[in-house]
Amino acid sequence: MALPDMIGLTVRDMRAALRFYGLLGLAVPEVTDDQPYAEVITPNGYRISWNALAMVQAHDPNWVEPAGHRIGLAFLCADPAEVDTLFGAVITAGYTGYKLPWDAPWGQRYAQVLDPDGNIVDLFAPLG
Repeated sequence: MALPDMIGLTVRDMRAALRFYGLLGLAVPEVTDDQPYAEVITPNGYRISWNALAMVQAHDPNWVEPAGHRIGLAFLCADPAEVDTLFGAVITAGYTGYKLPWDAPWGQRYAQVLDPDGNIVDLFAPLG
């Protein structure tokens, strides 16, 4: 049986993507300007990879960027205050907020930001 092991993201700007995900707490590697690939193992054992757009298109000339949001990533924060703090840190670093922090009816503090490629990334923590 195959097991899920990695989430791969196609990125236009490797450095910008890794700076963004580093702000969210991932131990991202340093990259050179021409590096087409990077990956990290998350604390819960999943791998996330970043794949340069040029590398993806070189392997699959028919690949086109999708329209809309086809994947969602969610980062569990330690507590509701960390959701607000992390949202602020992302905005201060020049990235885009998508939805300001709010107390969701399902019992979580929630916020949404956009990564450099326009993917919505959720920040959340249980309330109380």
